[in-house]
Amino acid sequence: MALPRPHRFDVYIAAGGLLGGLLLAGVGLGTRRSSDPMTLFDGPWPVLVPLTVLAGCELLRRTAPRTALLTGTAEICADLVTQGNIATLLMFTDVVYAAVLYGPLASARRIQWITGLLTVAGTLVPFAVWRTAEALLIGVVVGVVAYAPAATGWIVRNHRDAAEAARLRAEQTALLAEIDRAQAVTAERARMARELHDMVANHLSAIAIHSTAALSLDEPATSKQALSVIRENSVAGLAEMRRLIGILRDAGGDTEPAAAPTLDGLAALVDGARANGLDVHLDTDEQVRVPAPVELAAYRVVQESPTNALKHACPGRVTVALARRDGLLDVRVISPYGHQDGPRAPGSGAGLAGMRERAALLGGTFRAGPRGALWAVHATFPVSEGESE
Repeated sequence: MALPRPHRFDVYIAAGGLLGGLLLAGVGLGTRRSSDPMTLFDGPWPVLVPLTVLAGCELLRRTAPRTALLTGTAEICADLVTQGNIATLLMFTDVVYAAVLYGPLASARRIQWITGLLTVAGTLVPFAVWRTAEALLIGVVVGVVAYAPAATGWIVRNHRDAAEAARLRAEQTALLAEIDRAQAVTAERARMARELHDMVANHLSAIAIHSTAALSLDEPATSKQALSVIRENSVAGLAEMRRLIGILRDAGGDTEPAAAPTLDGLAALVDGARANGLDVHLDTDEQVRVPAPVELAAYRVVQESPTNALKHACPGRVTVALARRDGLLDVRVISPYGHQDGPRAPGSGAGLAGMRERAALLGGTFRAGPRGALWAVHATFPVSEGESE
């Protein structure tokens, strides 16, 4: 399998080391004299073999660092029996550094240990044999050529890994923040949709039903009564819309957000449904006290159910019942149910979805469906004992 192309920077290092070594060899500059006992191959030209091979190792310093280190180690040993070349030593130190920086983590740790042991051995063994201070220089040279590059590569690798980990953490944090932002936007849009539907849909439904009655019946008294109901619901719906728009714009100043409806307003809500022509009966304990979120959700369920009954139910009584028992607020709305030509006003189905969402958000339950000749809406909201407004 062909090796990957070397990095451009590695090509520059290899070319520079090779040209520098050739220049030193050409002028006869070596690291040892010809008279040195270790110099088995005299002259400037034998140094070219390890020099050229190490220049080739520089081309592999990123793509195959372990191969480059093993080959470079063999060539630096071969360089010891020649007059030597400083460029060869420098390229070997770079190969050691690159093997620790770019090689596998396990290999980087082993190179650290091996070069450290070689440095210690190169210091203690010659001194124990020759008993001269000059023998300690061998350990210094081994440390400079082998251990120092390995230690430097390890430090740079740790800094690089730390920087990469910090970058990944920053990206993950940014991704989580974006997910949270998207979820918050989605939740807020769903909340706004529920509030808009609950505040305005019942008024618009009443307008649609009574306008249909006014157009279909040629009775002045009935038409006048229908137009009166239409006007009342138009004014109320417009007021609700203005309050909602004021909240969305966060206008401040004299524009105060509307107070959240409470269960105390159920009587007025039922009276409004009766004014719209619905026979509604309210059965609730006046002493029911629950937390504000539960109170708002229960109020919206009761508000939506008569609206649906007005649009879809057959003639008959609608019963609204609220009771607190066993740590739950129980809301039930029963209306007549039967076959008819179609709804008296168009619906989107968002009302049932909104009630189900409100119950789910508070950990409650919601069920709606036919029960024989009746349509039953049943919602429960958990309320801890002692928890109240």
